[in-house]
Amino acid sequence: MSLTSLPPSIEQRMGSFTEVLRRAKSSAPDSLSKPTITIAREFGCEAFPVAEELLKLVQETTGEPWLLVDSSLLAAVAKEHGVAEDIFHGLGQKPRWLDEMFATLAPNWKSEAGYYQLLCDQVAALAIAGNAIFVGLGAAVITKSLKNCSHFRLVADKEFKIRSISRRLNISRQEAELFIVEKQAERDRILRKLLDTDARDPLYYHMIFNNTKVRNNKIAQTIADFVLK
Repeated sequence: MSLTSLPPSIEQRMGSFTEVLRRAKSSAPDSLSKPTITIAREFGCEAFPVAEELLKLVQETTGEPWLLVDSSLLAAVAKEHGVAEDIFHGLGQKPRWLDEMFATLAPNWKSEAGYYQLLCDQVAALAIAGNAIFVGLGAAVITKSLKNCSHFRLVADKEFKIRSISRRLNISRQEAELFIVEKQAERDRILRKLLDTDARDPLYYHMIFNNTKVRNNKIAQTIADFVLK
């Protein structure tokens, strides 16, 4: 089943990616002046709607461009550089890392962990540059030592997640329930395998929101106020 209907438009974000990455490369490791936000979530929570609302708020407040980063954006960037898109989406699923990827990115790295290190490095570079909002990617764990990063997590009850996925993917309740279980297990396994951690640990986060009880715009406003004020 495809997730293409879930992430926000990539085209709108590709334009600012190059500029943010340029700033990332020119930033000194100790010049963490601009904030970065990470949003983790249980599968089925509405992290993208929250992130899009948050993006509007922080750009209006700071008067500066911000970048919304997720797996779909990094997949698009990789595709532009000749890396097969299914390699990004297949991360952690099976040991089929193609010669094309290694020839393009890192010929000397022959393991899944080595590839994930590349992704971690890019996440860290963008986080150091600041004015970035990460959805997923294990970003809260990857950037936990960076002082300019604030970390948030969304949780929700089973019924909320089923309704949300069923509506957004236009699938039945039964399909949505099975899909949620499958994708959550996959995410947990990938993070345990590649980062040796449990992203459900509340100590990683500044705040945890109940997506069932708090509206998306209120979550976004609370995060913006905490990070910027």
